[in-house]
Amino acid sequence: MTFSVWRKHLCFSILIPAVLLVGLGWLGIARYGVIAGLSHGLLHRQIAWSLLGVIAMLAATLPNYRVFARWSYGLFALALLLLVAVYFFPQINRARRWIRVGPIGLQPSEFAKVAYVMALACWLMYRENQRRLHGLLVPLLLTLVPVLLILREPDLGTALVFLPVFFAVVFTAGARWRDLLILAMLGALTVPLMWSQMSGEQRSRVRAWFHQTTPEQTPNDDTRHLHQAKQMLALGGVWGSWIGGQTVEDPAAYRLPEARSDFIFCVLGERYGWPGIAATLGLFGFLVWRGLVIAARTREPYGRLLVAGVMALFAVEVLINTGMTVGVLPITGLSLPLVSYGGSGLMAHLVMLGLVMNVAMRPGYEMGKEPFRFVEKR
Repeated sequence: MTFSVWRKHLCFSILIPAVLLVGLGWLGIARYGVIAGLSHGLLHRQIAWSLLGVIAMLAATLPNYRVFARWSYGLFALALLLLVAVYFFPQINRARRWIRVGPIGLQPSEFAKVAYVMALACWLMYRENQRRLHGLLVPLLLTLVPVLLILREPDLGTALVFLPVFFAVVFTAGARWRDLLILAMLGALTVPLMWSQMSGEQRSRVRAWFHQTTPEQTPNDDTRHLHQAKQMLALGGVWGSWIGGQTVEDPAAYRLPEARSDFIFCVLGERYGWPGIAATLGLFGFLVWRGLVIAARTREPYGRLLVAGVMALFAVEVLINTGMTVGVLPITGLSLPLVSYGGSGLMAHLVMLGLVMNVAMRPGYEMGKEPFRFVEKR
């Protein structure tokens, strides 16, 4: 594909909202720096990662995406090795999630999401046994291995997103509702086991969800994090402090742990009010909708499953992150894709969108048996 042809077919309906969301992240990180009294170092690093990420996203559109299908299992194996390698590096904030070499840090769980979606799509693209319950065992095994490794870091938020993605992709590939319901019921039976394996901090977050405080109440150690998150959103009011100009003299009102990453949504709500919240959710909604349209138009199996998996991942992450900030879901420590501070997450999600753009540029068609549920009558 020549440059002129590539530019003509570039999927701007994915590129533009992605860049706008990254820009919203810059605004949120800049506001966090002001609240925390920090320099612009965090913002400058995020801008540098953003530029590298956009370059990687565009680079992912250059080769035919079918080439990536041949690399899927190898990349997945490499991701698992990196998930094991984190246990040989020192803890940071009581967790082993990063591989650090000098000033460079890598969070393998973020890139494991990309490799997992690619491997799952590759396994399911030409098979029909996923239409039976026993045919879901191998895809489920592909899912549980990274989930268990990530849970041991511990990183509950990231581990939670794999299972909804699994259900979305196997359903797209033709799995029956009855079989998926059976798997969901079996998974519910393992909740007591998961609870026993959760750390004390993770359990406290779940308990805080059941015992949320009102604005007049004084939070305890378990409920303080969620209380501060909701208070930060409330400080913005309707139009936010940027337009309304309303601020609180007490600096403790703005003290929110992980505000630059897991709770960047609260920072945007405080600064830009409902317009900022609506813009953020609207861009994510448009992005997921366009991805689903691309998946529906793609006739090649690997491409369709790949896009469906990426869009399911984005949708789940946005729902969990925004839900936990307002108390609808327990706090799990999951960042907001493209918006939260962090180089690994930003790079991984931009590369995933690059793969979606790649599929959109080459919807293709392959002769042979159609493995999906909906087949056009010929």
